[in-house]
Amino acid sequence: MAHRLILASGSEIRQKMLGDAGVVFKTVVKSVNEDTIRRTEEAAGSPPDNIAETLAVEKAMKVSQIEKDALVIGCDQILAFDQQIFTKPISVEHAHQQLCQLRGNTHQLFSAAAVCQNGVVLWRYTGQVSLEMREFSDAFLDGYLVRNWNSIRHSVGGYKLEEEGIRLFLDVKGDYFTVLGMPLLPLLAYLVESGELQQ
Repeated sequence: MAHRLILASGSEIRQKMLGDAGVVFKTVVKSVNEDTIRRTEEAAGSPPDNIAETLAVEKAMKVSQIEKDALVIGCDQILAFDQQIFTKPISVEHAHQQLCQLRGNTHQLFSAAAVCQNGVVLWRYTGQVSLEMREFSDAFLDGYLVRNWNSIRHSVGGYKLEEEGIRLFLDVKGDYFTVLGMPLLPLLAYLVESGELQQ
C-alpha cells in the first residue's frame, strides 16, 4: 500500500516537476537553519555534495517527525566554484558579483534529495552537473539583472536555465532536472522500486 507523499519544499519548480510527473503529494515546509548547517559543514571540511545531502535530509527529517507514516521528500542544491559555496543572492549587487565570478568559467551544481519516514532516512541521492558560462558583456549582465531579479533572487548563483538565464551559458553537462534543483529521475525510480508509484 502506497504511503502519503509530502514534499518538504516551498520551491515552485520542484512542486511543478513532481506534479508534471503525475505524482500526487502535498507540500509541508518547516524552517531549517540552512546557513548554520552549511557553515558547520563547511567548517568541518565537508564536500559540496555532502552539504547538499545533509540539508536535504534535515528538511525531510524535520517534517517526517510530525507527519507520521508519510514519506517525506527533502531537497537542496549547492553551487560550488573555486572552492567556494555560492548561496541565493541577497541583493542585485550580490548577484552581479556572483555572476562576474562565474563568467567565463565552469562551476558545479549539486542537487540532493532524501526520503524520510518517521524520522528515519530511507533513501538519499545527490546529482552533479557541470555548467560553463560564456564571456557575456557587462551590458548584457546589467540588463539581465534588471529584467530577472524578482525571479533569480530565489536561485543559487542568480540564474534559472528554464528562463533567460540559459543565455549565460555555453555548455551544460548533466541532467536537466538536477539543474532545476531535484534529481527527479533517481527519485522517481526509488518511488517505483519501493512500491509507492506504479511499476
